[in-house]
Amino acid sequence: MKKEVLTFVTEKTRELMAASSCCGELKAAAQAWLDAAGTDQEAEATKAYIAELEADIMPVDGLIAFAESEGGAQVFGPEKSREVADHGKKIKAAGAKYCDCPACAAAEAILTEKDHMLA
Repeated sequence: MKKEVLTFVTEKTRELMAASSCCGELKAAAQAWLDAAGTDQEAEATKAYIAELEADIMPVDGLIAFAESEGGAQVFGPEKSREVADHGKKIKAAGAKYCDCPACAAAEAILTEKDHMLA
C-alpha cells in the first residue's frame, strides 16, 4: 500500500474508532488492521477490514427506515427519532448515500480508498 494511502486510512481509522457510533465489531476489525499494517498479515487484515466496513456502514435509506421504526424510537426516543429521520431525508435529498454520523463518515472516506488498499 502506498504511504499516502496508508497515512490517510490510518488517520480515518483512528477517527472511526473514536466515534461513539462505531460498533464493537468494526472497532475490533479496525484495530486488527492497524496492528497488521506493515506486516505480512496486512493484506488479509485489509480484506477483513473492508468487509466489515462495507457490512457496517449505514445506507441513508436504512437510517431513515430505522429512525422511523419502533426500534428507532426506543433507541433515540420519539422526538430524537423524528429528528434523525428528517435529517436522513435532508442528506438523502442532497445526494448522500450513507448516514453521516462520525463512524459512517469515516467508513465512507476509508472505502473511497478501497481499490488502493487492495492494490
